[in-house]
Amino acid sequence: METTKRFIGILRPKLKQGLLQWLEGFKEACCLHRVVFLCFRSRKLLVRTGQCFLLNGFIFLGSILVLKSVVIPTLLWILPNQCLEVSSQGPCSFDSVSKLYSSLRLGLIQLFYVFWFYPLYIFSFILSTIWYNDIAKYGFEALGKNSHDVLEPSSQNEVKTPENTALMDKPAGLGGVMIGIGEQVYSVLLLTFFFLEVYATGFIPYIGKALNFVLLSWMYAYYCFEYKWNLSDVALDRRLDFFESNWAFFSGFGSPCVLAIFFFSPLVSYGVMAILFPLFVLAATGSGAEQLIFSQRRKWKGMGFGKASNILCSGYIIDAGFIALALGYSRSEARQEGTLRCSGIIHPQCGRSSMM
Repeated sequence: METTKRFIGILRPKLKQGLLQWLEGFKEACCLHRVVFLCFRSRKLLVRTGQCFLLNGFIFLGSILVLKSVVIPTLLWILPNQCLEVSSQGPCSFDSVSKLYSSLRLGLIQLFYVFWFYPLYIFSFILSTIWYNDIAKYGFEALGKNSHDVLEPSSQNEVKTPENTALMDKPAGLGGVMIGIGEQVYSVLLLTFFFLEVYATGFIPYIGKALNFVLLSWMYAYYCFEYKWNLSDVALDRRLDFFESNWAFFSGFGSPCVLAIFFFSPLVSYGVMAILFPLFVLAATGSGAEQLIFSQRRKWKGMGFGKASNILCSGYIIDAGFIALALGYSRSEARQEGTLRCSGIIHPQCGRSSMM
């Protein structure tokens, strides 16, 4: 009984922290007035955002609306689906013609998808990916962000951890370029595997939808902040460490993104997300999320509620191995880094959990 009370006493403040961080993240994502402010400060940003709205909203979603409200009803009128009985006596002689009409309608709709929607989807995906980078860059320039302000404590009293100081420096020259390429490759692989996990959770009965929602929230939140961190030259290890340590905040930040698309069909979901995603990217660029989280840590006197990947300490060794492979280190160095992480030198929480 005493153990249960002690467990509840430990769990209650952590749940409160997590809920407060989730609400802060949700509130930060909904601060879309920053988009208007940034667009007023940068004409390039306004033009690029307008182009994104025109392509994905007016053309892509407009095409879906035309298909559903004009093309399909017109085909149903020209090629009716029901038997038109001239008299109420005798069997319907229109049955075979009705099947032919149904096949023709289906074939014409499929042709509409093959020759219009799918090429438009590919074109929109490629062009939007390029435009999102431009939108993040123009928003960053309009805001006048200093790269040293990102993932830095907001006051000098904030204690810098070993990983914060060790991962700030990158070697110059070819070594720095190779590390940058390695980080990008690792980031793509990481997000690809994570996307496959998101897809797989959708097939889990009962809890699959809820897990899918949470994982999608994390994925979209990371995508939104990754543009800002890339422009600020934040090392990949620091991004992942910061993201994992504040998973509740980023779950809240990604929730409005997922809510906007969760109940639509795949094509409509893509069109809606393609419109809203640059807005959330700009909201992330203009947010003071890092300083907000650091101030909350001071309020909680450094008490945290664990990292998202802190379930198994051995996961750090695997993570270190992937990073080492991407950056060109040897396997022995990867194992050594993983051992350092689990011994508490780099991640003290993991070290404490492994010693208990």
